Amino acid sequence: MLRGKKILLGVSASIAAYKAAILIRLLKKNGAEVKVVLTPASLDFVTPLTLSTLSNNPVYSTFVNEDDANAEWNNHVELGLWADVMIIAPATSNTLSNMVTGACNNLLLATYMSAKCPVYFAPAMDLDMYKNEATLNNIAALTNRGHILIEAEHGELASGLIGQGRMAEPENIVEFLINDLKKGLPLTGKKVLINAGPTYERIDAVRFIGNFSTGKMGVALAQQALKYGADVTLVLGPTQVPHVLDGLNVIRIESADDLYKACIAEFEKSDIAILTAAVADFKPKKISTKKIKKTGADLNIELEPTLDTLAELGKMKTNKQILVGFALETNDELNYAKDKLKRKNLDYVVLNSLRDPGAGFGHDTNKVVVISKDGNMVETPLLQKQEVAVAIWNNIIKEHV
Repeated sequence: MLRGKKILLGVSASIAAYKAAILIRLLKKNGAEVKVVLTPASLDFVTPLTLSTLSNNPVYSTFVNEDDANAEWNNHVELGLWADVMIIAPATSNTLSNMVTGACNNLLLATYMSAKCPVYFAPAMDLDMYKNEATLNNIAALTNRGHILIEAEHGELASGLIGQGRMAEPENIVEFLINDLKKGLPLTGKKVLINAGPTYERIDAVRFIGNFSTGKMGVALAQQALKYGADVTLVLGPTQVPHVLDGLNVIRIESADDLYKACIAEFEKSDIAILTAAVADFKPKKISTKKIKKTGADLNIELEPTLDTLAELGKMKTNKQILVGFALETNDELNYAKDKLKRKNLDYVVLNSLRDPGAGFGHDTNKVVVISKDGNMVETPLLQKQEVAVAIWNNIIKEHV
């Protein structure tokens, strides 16, 4: 949900400023790009070097760095327009008051005044200050403007008192932000199960039966479901291609049996399942625990069918669930795909052909036909797999969500 988001973190002068370092790490871990603006007074609580190192970006606290004769102006307008989201954490009583009145006496406040993005604020102050009528009025004024309050938490305060006023813990701020950004997205509240990649069926200690699947299409579908607000579980085979998996619940598997068990376990609690994995249809009946040596004689390996995960899920499926399968074909593609759709009780089958240049295994592109159980067909041209994922999801959402 936060991957690719540009987040501007404003830090004001509170003992809770140390939490900004943890917050930056968590935002970065979730794939966000982070820039930091400090109030001059906050420099007594946290160092720019720490926050710059963690964010991998310069940290700003003044309009011009007076120690550098060649320093350029820190443009608050550009900073405000850069951000997709602004978070002020900690937000002190003084900063809240200045935000309400429009007092613009430091770079953070000037940047806030220029921001066009959603603004979140996490107050931090002693309990009497937090419950003071002036503070409550300021918080109400900011929320009435459409800013989003991240409530202070109950606990031990710097004064030694115990009560509400602690800045929300960084983990809770990130969770709050993700949940809030999901609001209104088409898959919010939906649990999505996707599998991707190949399976490896062991022959002996070092060899296996496999295929050339990279998992790129399935991962693209998982990433798009996440962007649309879903809670996504990805069952991923042993692909050697690096993937961005931030925000996904990833279950790593090796064999068709592993994939079967993982998908069966996850399917009951899923609203939508899309099975893109290139599962081996056969596996060796016997697996040698040692490497089979070359003797010069022919080697015969007896094979048996693997478990059919898609067919089993089709039997389990309720009328409240959506099940999507993929069909990678080399000939008579449309008929094979339609047969698979009916035989395995699918709501959709996504057909791609190895005869289409740039489609199928190993490519960053794909060309598909999405066929519904009602007989509707939507065909995409050759597109990047991320764009194909958008097209597939938009088709499902349009008809079912």
